[in-house]
Amino acid sequence: MGKLAVRALRAVLAVVFVGTVFIQVSMVWALATDPEDGSLPLAPLRVITILGMVSGQVALASVWRLVTMVRRGTVFSHAAFRYVDAVIGAIVTAALLWFAVTALNAPGQRDDPGVTVIMGGIGLAILGVALIVLVLRMLLVQAVARDVEATQMQAELDEVI
Repeated sequence: MGKLAVRALRAVLAVVFVGTVFIQVSMVWALATDPEDGSLPLAPLRVITILGMVSGQVALASVWRLVTMVRRGTVFSHAAFRYVDAVIGAIVTAALLWFAVTALNAPGQRDDPGVTVIMGGIGLAILGVALIVLVLRMLLVQAVARDVEATQMQAELDEVI
């Protein structure tokens, strides 16, 4: 992975992280100062937004660590699994939070239940992303196993020579 790609990715991750912190601060401020007008359950939606931003921040920090491992050439190790698992957990958490938003929004969509169906579909798509990352984790497991095997074979070859 080139230096330019790493810097660009880190810049994007940093900007998104700052954006999530801004959203969290805004939601906390709104929770404390903005009264509900009764049309939507705003307090639960704001809390869900704050939690959703936390799950995004966990994913961002984990990707940052994985990029660091790639840059150092240590990504094919067992240490990488904890970060990949954190990304999967963050995505699943985001999907569950989205389903909670869908459930909170559903009573207001009685006249147009299609919105609720679409929101449910988006939640399933988010879970699909978690499954894709899980498949990529399985590929990482295979790559780590091959790397360990190659290291052992190199050690045996070094003994022979």
